[in-house]
Parts: sequence; structure tokens; C-alpha cells
Amino acid sequence: MLDKWVYERGIRIDFSRPGTPTDNTTVESFNGRLRQECLNENWFMSLEDARCKIEAWRIYYNQRRPHSALGWMTPSEFAEKSAGCQNMQPT
Repeated sequence: MLDKWVYERGIRIDFSRPGTPTDNTTVESFNGRLRQECLNENWFMSLEDARCKIEAWRIYYNQRRPHSALGWMTPSEFAEKSAGCQNMQPT
């Protein structure tokens, strides 16, 4: 079903090679943070509990947690600043 949906939209799925985390360092870094800061820190009592805790972590990760790669801004702050730059007119 997913294959058909992807094909109809002209989307190309690309998987990293097994055993080569350097193929996609950004995703590997995010997955490590998710595991370290959320999954390993919580005991999930149900699927709904897991959804709630992961969503709370996602909000924290994007809106409150500073990221060194973004100059110690949160992703939300970085997006706001970037959007402001795109709206600037050349002089």
C-alpha cells in the first residue's frame, strides 16, 4: 500500500546501507537524542501514554531545547529568524 502511494506521487524512498550510520548523520543524531532523552527516560504504560510522552518531548525538543548546531537557538527560534530573513527585500 505504501509502495503504491509513494509511486503515484513520484517519491523516491532511499534507505541507508546497513551498518553505515554515517549515510545519514542528521537522522542518526536525532534518533540518538530521541532514544537518550525520551525513550530511555520513560516507562510507557500504554500506547496512549507513549504518544503523550513522546509528543511532550517533541514540543520540548522544538520549542524549549537549545541546539548547538543552530547557534544555541531552539528550532522554533531558528525557524522564526529564518522566515524573517526570507521576507527581507534586497536593498
